[in-house]
Amino acid sequence: MSTVLTAIKREKGRQSSLTQLRQNGAIPGVVYGYQMEPTAISLDARIFAKTLAAFGNKSVFQLDVDGQRINAVLTEVQRCALKGNVKHVDFKSINMSEELEVEIPVTVTGKAIGVADGGFLLQPNREVRIKVNPTEIPETIEVDVTDVAIGTSLYVGDIRHKFSFEILQEDDYTLVTITPPAAENVQEDDIVDGTPEVIEATGKNPSASEE
Repeated sequence: MSTVLTAIKREKGRQSSLTQLRQNGAIPGVVYGYQMEPTAISLDARIFAKTLAAFGNKSVFQLDVDGQRINAVLTEVQRCALKGNVKHVDFKSINMSEELEVEIPVTVTGKAIGVADGGFLLQPNREVRIKVNPTEIPETIEVDVTDVAIGTSLYVGDIRHKFSFEILQEDDYTLVTITPPAAENVQEDDIVDGTPEVIEATGKNPSASEE
């Protein structure tokens, strides 16, 4: 999916200049890559936020930089640790006729039989790296976990054949695993040196010394 973002060339300045830029409702950034020198740019913060919410950060963007159209992908979005607002963005210009590598989130679909049996579903890896044509970048990769049972896992090798693009991780890269339910805990008060304590009908411990 491609969407247009208007950007303005800017002079690289000091931190105070970047602060002033942000206070005026803009986001500083840079675009580099295919057939271009690294170029400092700025974008309208509100428009960028709306575009990101509508199309996601995996889209191919058309940057209109002072009238020049550049096909680019987002490579980094820096946010304020306290407020969460975007502080800086990096774009990489691309050749639309060549495949590129990109990280794509993994979305789980279906209800695993292992979960129905009381197990817990874990996603140790929530993204995969793929090599794909820029016009065919998916928003997410869906994996069906219906047949995953307790004590088993779903790996990249199990889903690789379902997609036309190349998944770059090895076959044993774990996407989903179902762990068994936790065993019932033995009350610590009933354990002595790791062995259940035996209490006679009198209520006394036979191993205890008599006074």
